[in-house]
Amino acid sequence: MLVGTATLMAVFAGPPAFAADGKLEQLKTQGFARVAIANEPPFTAVAADGKVSGAAPDVAREIFKRLGVADIVASISEYGAMIPGLQAGRHDVITAGLFMKPERCAAVAYSQPILCDAEAFALKKGNPLKLQSYKDIADNPDAKIGAPGGGTEEKLALEAGVPRDRVIVVPDGQSGLKMLQDGRIDAYSLPVLSINDLVSKAKDPEIEVVAPVQGAPVYCDGAAFKKGDEALRDAFDVELAKLKESGDFAKIIEPYGFSAKAAMSTTREKLCAAK
Repeated sequence: MLVGTATLMAVFAGPPAFAADGKLEQLKTQGFARVAIANEPPFTAVAADGKVSGAAPDVAREIFKRLGVADIVASISEYGAMIPGLQAGRHDVITAGLFMKPERCAAVAYSQPILCDAEAFALKKGNPLKLQSYKDIADNPDAKIGAPGGGTEEKLALEAGVPRDRVIVVPDGQSGLKMLQDGRIDAYSLPVLSINDLVSKAKDPEIEVVAPVQGAPVYCDGAAFKKGDEALRDAFDVELAKLKESGDFAKIIEPYGFSAKAAMSTTREKLCAAK
């Protein structure tokens, strides 16, 4: 019934244990792969009818089709809950713009890079507090920043010295924008493409974007698999490499604003070793 439709649904029970080399056969048999996503365009998106799209799910859907898995079934998760959910067996893979970091690389088996981006701030018009970096927010005792819980932006703010009580966890982009408009936060931080998408759809002339955030690194994500599922990850990587070489990879991600060249200019090994 699920074959042929990427349907948004919550999956609560994990699958029975399978040997690593049997995971792909399991997915072929069940007809779909369960993917964890955020609802953060253009990385991921969920339409009103439940249709899952965005650059990361679109790449995953195409690769799984090539592996003989008919479709993907997605459930929305906060970034901080994605890896625990994967480890608990609630997802088969994370396809959500979950940027590679050494600590994440130690917890999951990443594919080679797929989507690359930098960081951005949405702020009130004129940037009244002159916020160009996370350090600027740390240095201004009146400045509050909103960021996804468990995401890269929350970590960057805390690492820059922003006190915990001035880093406000925001559940989704619409909530972050509303908090900014209402003056509950002074900056809302997401990757450049996500912020640009959010602000362009809001059509609010009182909101502007600062991008890229000064001093923040450029990141890349990959599909994240459970440790022990390296055979599935390796099969995914083989098809990903073919997708990149054929030019089909660029055709999938570049309409969303991502650079295929950026993803092809680095490797999982380099990103996982970055400080």
